[in-house]
Amino acid sequence: MHLKLFLSAFVALFALVNPIHKILVITSLQSHFSEKELKYISLKSSLTALIILIFFLLLSEMIFNYIFHIQLYAFRIICGVVLIFNGLSGLQKGVLLNIDQNLKLTDVTTVPIAIPMIAGPATITAAVTFPAHYGRLVTIIAIVAALTLNLLIMLNSKKIGHVLIKYNFMNALIRITGLFVATIGLQMAFDGITNYIQTL
Repeated sequence: MHLKLFLSAFVALFALVNPIHKILVITSLQSHFSEKELKYISLKSSLTALIILIFFLLLSEMIFNYIFHIQLYAFRIICGVVLIFNGLSGLQKGVLLNIDQNLKLTDVTTVPIAIPMIAGPATITAAVTFPAHYGRLVTIIAIVAALTLNLLIMLNSKKIGHVLIKYNFMNALIRITGLFVATIGLQMAFDGITNYIQTL
């Protein structure tokens, strides 16, 4: 496995997973759930997201071509647009995804944390499209590595969030991350448009 390819795929996936926002969300849930429940949320949501991403990576051709009859470039374009709006929201408002804190433990674990906060349009698109450039094995390992690191950050959100909030870094980091997410979404949309033009 080429280390440079792995690092490139890993960095891109890690940015799309956006662990900074998970710190804010887990920190905000501390008043609603116990520390044990927060660990359960982190573990269960990460495992659910991993299964979803690997599922799309392995079965994307069948899902898109034979079940839904859509082209990959269309998926890239619409996911890019969604990502642009999410990124701009983070950049302007300091919030990448609104979460209802009144949700039950079983609800919040799957939606919205596992989907779409971890396995969202951007990461699903990456899981589907990265194998063509990086190779299937490299992409799978990069997904596992990115979600593992994200999980470690989620499990330590209380400590990390306390430091970031104390020194007023949290809001700035979310806005910077929003800028990168919007940029990634724009590039994703451009790639989809380019792919469409090539089919004409």
